[in-house]
Amino acid sequence: MIQTDPDSFVQGILDGNRRMIAKTITLIESSLKEHQKIAFTVMEKILPRTGNSIRLGVTGVPGVGKSTFIENLGIFLADIGHKVAVLTVDPTSQRSGGSILGDKTRMEKLSAHGNAFIRPSPAGEILGGVAAKTREIMLICEAAGFDVILVETVGVGQSETSVASMVDFFLVLMISGAGDELQGIKKGVLELADGIAINKADGDNLKGVEKTKGDLEMAMHLIRPESPTWSTPVLTCSSIVEGGTKNVWETVLDHHKKFKASGEFQQRRKKQTLKWMWTLVEEGLKQRFKNNEKINEEIPVISRQVENEKISPSAAAEVLLSYL
Repeated sequence: MIQTDPDSFVQGILDGNRRMIAKTITLIESSLKEHQKIAFTVMEKILPRTGNSIRLGVTGVPGVGKSTFIENLGIFLADIGHKVAVLTVDPTSQRSGGSILGDKTRMEKLSAHGNAFIRPSPAGEILGGVAAKTREIMLICEAAGFDVILVETVGVGQSETSVASMVDFFLVLMISGAGDELQGIKKGVLELADGIAINKADGDNLKGVEKTKGDLEMAMHLIRPESPTWSTPVLTCSSIVEGGTKNVWETVLDHHKKFKASGEFQQRRKKQTLKWMWTLVEEGLKQRFKNNEKINEEIPVISRQVENEKISPSAAAEVLLSYL
């Protein structure tokens, strides 16, 4: 039975009570109407206490070592006194709706650290592979005093744009020796990147990493930077060496300082909030469409007409939308 008093959730969050933070996240993720109402009130009340963190998104093709990288960076940050929240978005099984991966099990050291909080969420139906509620969860963590939020994407292709539109710094992880380095990652993703880091820069990999770094730097010269303040650097890092990701964090801080000074930081956050609003409007319209009785009655009839080529898909869509 979930509590119904919004103030007890708010107080729990502001006190940094992990149990209450987890309970609020469960409440936010619930699709029940009454839970959503309480969640809405909670979000309204904590909003003034949010926005004070650095939000870092991490993506990369499967096998690039995202979890190891996040654990290494997370431990480094937690050790120097930062409060780190890691939001991992697991791919969702299309059949059962459950998460396929268990990222928490892959970050054992970090999840045991007193300054860290890890929350895996199934990606659900959102195409971007980003949990529908990742943004709200980010705000809950900020209100609870976490000053670094790391968002890991599933790295399946569509999730990158979603994560890039909710973080302050978007990091693309790469590895060397994976055949043609640039084939594995789309140009569109490189355009979104605020930084590129070639992971696994240790041991026998070092020579290959340097070559990949040169190739990527050449590739990045062909992409026009989004901001006059910043051109995307190509870094190298190791997630298995203590402090092996420190240089990545220094780059994030440098970007943060420059964007704050130029006013682009606030501009970016304002744009992201508006984008979030429109995403929620689209989701809400989809829900209303699905829950409309008249539409549900007509769907089988119109679907049959489309299958039998009696009516075109665009005309059928128009008819169904007219009932809304």
